[in-house]
Amino acid sequence: MHKLNVEDTYFYSNNLIRVKDKLLDLSTPKVMGIVNCTLDSFYSGSRKKTEKEVLNQVEKHLNEGADIIDLGGYSSRPGAQEIDTKEEISRVIPFIKQIKKEFNTTISLDTFRSEVARQGLEEGVDIINDISAWEIDHQLLEVVSKYKCPYILMHMKGTPSTMQNKTQYANIFNEVIHFLSEKLAILQQKGINDVIIDPGFGFGKNLEQNYELLNNLSAFNILNKPILAGISRKSMIYNKLETTPELSLNGTTVLNTIALKNGASILRVHDVKEAVECIRLTR
Repeated sequence: MHKLNVEDTYFYSNNLIRVKDKLLDLSTPKVMGIVNCTLDSFYSGSRKKTEKEVLNQVEKHLNEGADIIDLGGYSSRPGAQEIDTKEEISRVIPFIKQIKKEFNTTISLDTFRSEVARQGLEEGVDIINDISAWEIDHQLLEVVSKYKCPYILMHMKGTPSTMQNKTQYANIFNEVIHFLSEKLAILQQKGINDVIIDPGFGFGKNLEQNYELLNNLSAFNILNKPILAGISRKSMIYNKLETTPELSLNGTTVLNTIALKNGASILRVHDVKEAVECIRLTR
């Protein structure tokens, strides 16, 4: 990441994201390492509860080459336990403090709640990763606007509990791109230009739709924003291969390769080493 003087100006492009006083250059794809402070995430290997477990996972991700740590305290898989805002805050805020104390790294907070985002940003979070495009909590947009932080804008139909009942599209590309473009216009009006788009693999899409989006991912370049691919160990892999999330690392690498060849700028993954190697080899 390049140091940026506050007085400097720069142009917005799909390769540069301003993270506080630095520029994140996405001309070379980056890796976002997942750390789940939950007990019910779909992949058992990602579940971390204690401070030691979380810090060990962060250290492992960074040693393997992660550029961003994505911390989340609410499982968004279908059927996951719903928790209230207070519980989500208690899961993530102490770990944010410890990560910032122990490591010099960029933290993305995976939340759709404005109060969780606000407290996270106060503790040093750099990026807000919102699966809901502020559809669930409209105040989240105001928090992002106030703090002028980078924002990951994802497409999802419904909520985590209803999304897989909402997979009907007349034309999935037209609908997803239209949704994202309308949201981008609102963000721009709010002065939020450091935006990363996420098509939302597995969020309100069936198996065939996920692969259609992946194989035509480059179509999202029309929005002139960096693209995040969150495919790691998801059902589009293990259902296709008739296996489990625990046995889906090889499939993840294959699909991450396709995503990179089709223009992905960030890979959000459980397994950093393999993603870094994937980027090196596709480059």
